[in-house]
Amino acid sequence: MQCATHPKVETNLTCGKCGKPICPRCMVQTDVGVRCAQCAGLNKLPTFKLAGTDYAKAILVGLGIAIVAGVIWYVIRLFIPYVLFNLLIAAGVGYGIGELISLSINRKRGLPLKIIAGICVVLAFALGNQVIFPFHLILSFNLFNLIGIGIGIYLAVSRL
Repeated sequence: MQCATHPKVETNLTCGKCGKPICPRCMVQTDVGVRCAQCAGLNKLPTFKLAGTDYAKAILVGLGIAIVAGVIWYVIRLFIPYVLFNLLIAAGVGYGIGELISLSINRKRGLPLKIIAGICVVLAFALGNQVIFPFHLILSFNLFNLIGIGIGIYLAVSRL
């Protein structure tokens, strides 16, 4: 008998529920025996199921926060130009972006959300930099700013 999914593989296994022939690569071990993938009911956890509206909300919230946080980040930096304080601001911006995106989509998780949050942290830096220091974006990516962006991205991604 051949596997229903892989017709070139000979097998003696069958699904315990529907009786469909399955090979060892197709079988799913459950509490009540061996099942095919359809009968085992393999589904994603609800935390990781994201609809298009969830992505749209995450992008809109992330962009809004990135614009506001970017301007605030550099206004504060103008008055307090210390490097270590800039790292703290970057950490706060990253944490805030990650947390607010997470709240807006009901604490769902996933790799695309982490990418959105990371991009929003970079946008917060770039937008605030262009508002305060127009046409000097390339020159402002020094080592401490890159470390700050890295800390912000790490904290934003860790919230998602």
